Amino acid sequence: MPKAEKIIEAVYPELGGQYPVKTEIDVLFPVTAIVNSKKIADVYLKFKPHNSKTWRKTQMTKQENNKFVSSIKFESTGIYDYTVTATNKKTSRNHDYGKILQVMVDPVKARFSAWYELFPRSQGKIPGKSATFKDVEERLEEIRKMGFDVLYMAPIHPIGTTNRKGPNNSLSTGANDPGSCWAIGSQAGGHKSTHPDLGTLEDFRHLTAKAKEMGFEIALDIGLQCSPDHSYVKEHPGWFHHEPDGTIKCAENPPKKYEDVYPLNFYPEDREAMWEEMKSIFEFWLKQGVNIFRVDNPHTKPTEFWQWLIREIKRKEPDTVFLSEAFTYYEKLEELAAVGYQQSYGYFTWRNTKNELIEYFTKLTQSHLKNFLRMNLFVNTPDILPTILQHGGRPAFMLRIALATTLSSCYGMYNGFELCENSAIPGKEEYLNSEKYEYKVWDWDRPGNIKEYIKKLNKIRIENRALHYYGNLKFFNSTNDNVLCYGKIFPESSRLGKNIIVVAVNLDPHRRQDARITLPLEDFGIAIDDDYLVEELVTEKKYVWTGYDNYVRLDPQSNPAYIFRISKEFKKIPEVKSPNSETLAKKHFGVFYEIREKVLKHNDPYARKELEKFYSEEIIPKIFVCETYDEAYTRKINKESKRYGFFSIIHAYITTPGH
Repeated sequence: MPKAEKIIEAVYPELGGQYPVKTEIDVLFPVTAIVNSKKIADVYLKFKPHNSKTWRKTQMTKQENNKFVSSIKFESTGIYDYTVTATNKKTSRNHDYGKILQVMVDPVKARFSAWYELFPRSQGKIPGKSATFKDVEERLEEIRKMGFDVLYMAPIHPIGTTNRKGPNNSLSTGANDPGSCWAIGSQAGGHKSTHPDLGTLEDFRHLTAKAKEMGFEIALDIGLQCSPDHSYVKEHPGWFHHEPDGTIKCAENPPKKYEDVYPLNFYPEDREAMWEEMKSIFEFWLKQGVNIFRVDNPHTKPTEFWQWLIREIKRKEPDTVFLSEAFTYYEKLEELAAVGYQQSYGYFTWRNTKNELIEYFTKLTQSHLKNFLRMNLFVNTPDILPTILQHGGRPAFMLRIALATTLSSCYGMYNGFELCENSAIPGKEEYLNSEKYEYKVWDWDRPGNIKEYIKKLNKIRIENRALHYYGNLKFFNSTNDNVLCYGKIFPESSRLGKNIIVVAVNLDPHRRQDARITLPLEDFGIAIDDDYLVEELVTEKKYVWTGYDNYVRLDPQSNPAYIFRISKEFKKIPEVKSPNSETLAKKHFGVFYEIREKVLKHNDPYARKELEKFYSEEIIPKIFVCETYDEAYTRKINKESKRYGFFSIIHAYITTPGH
């Protein structure tokens, strides 16, 4: 028999029907269907909550190339089913896609959030002594003022004593060494207990309630591993891996060895009971007011376990957010996101050059990955002190957090970053005297800190809706390999109006860099010869630009990144008057045009060099985005340029013939 014609060829987005794609409660979820038949009258997008039997449908609109589009506005978080059906014109017969697809609708926090990571035991003021949950409460106001909305705490559970690690991960410990908080479990309790030095469970609930009153969510680190002293070791020895001699294996990540930690075996004889117990850990902390979990090393546990656990948790608590700490190969990282993780760590900390950043973030935000993988850009972690921070000084800290806050809609920072802490173990990307293994007392106001800079960046993120979104990132051209330029647009169709953000970052923490950047004015709705307003949001200065091409000068010692807000409403801005500047601009254009005519009419290479020198030394400093910018001069010289048929003085220069 001939093969039946496939009417609905494809539906996007989808992950083969095996895994759900993701969206958030505050956005429309767009769906595209490719329908291959001229006999079709109508195409419908159908959707329903996963556990419901009643479908809702909306008619899809036909576009070019047999595409039909529609979108869904979800009323609540949770897992939804969707599919596409088409109706035959003559027979009224329905042709179904043949797959029931799923979308996981998450809270806004899954896409837009700023994480601040800390060790609760190191938030006090007494050297050699653990801080308490009360001490953490006292730091909330300072963290809130910096603009963070997720407080992520390293594990808060009792710590084992067997094979406890000392300073800098040594095997030798003193009586007062607290050990690694990832070596979970002692006689004081396990994964459902708080460390006695930090306080009681009631103290923790008080901290959680206070944080929520102040606009924070608490994220808790969950490590599914145990110290040798955890009650699971005696009660469930089958839940662990064993050496040939019967002893339990410790954790390893060659060349590292973690003698104080036992990894769990996720396929014991009583697997179902073991998995239910692991799930009960998350359920326990949900009851204490936590609904965000950073999961330690999920890539070392079975993917099918996470697929089961996340769906089980989200079924009852759909606002829960899971962050995957999966520093592993691409495919595994992506697989964990596909099975349900809302956010993921990634390789941002090792992407420093222009081409590396463009390649990496184009893949993340412009490919199919944007439908299910949200990358949380942590600028540092307790395990990772990137080389650029070790050697780049304060400017490196500023440029890296400027990138993190604007490239992705969610990012994170481990405490000490605001202090530009960069003491490293020689030859390693690890902190010297790490608080993973000892108590710390920090001077949160020590000289050289960048707290005000971080506060400014977070304020810019909050106030500009273009930065609230993940998949709207676009890279723009710059003439300098040390200057990365990109932007985000909040759609004009929004009732809140269009929000256009353009970012230029100097990737070199040691030297000033200049660049000409080229912007897609057609995307901004700006004509090529129009003047438009550019507000630089870090310095709060305003500039007048004309045309596609404009100049930036970035000094890493003062401000390694510009964040521009572009506005078409230029006519509403009063014009700055300066007779001296306008006279100088008119004079400069006359000199410029005279030299340019020599180049043009006589093909004079010496005149071309003369023009380049005059333009660079006399004109550029006054039209550059930098401290020497002169608005009145810029407006006047651009007006003079337009009189001679150019869009701007920059256009007049770059269209000059030469060698």
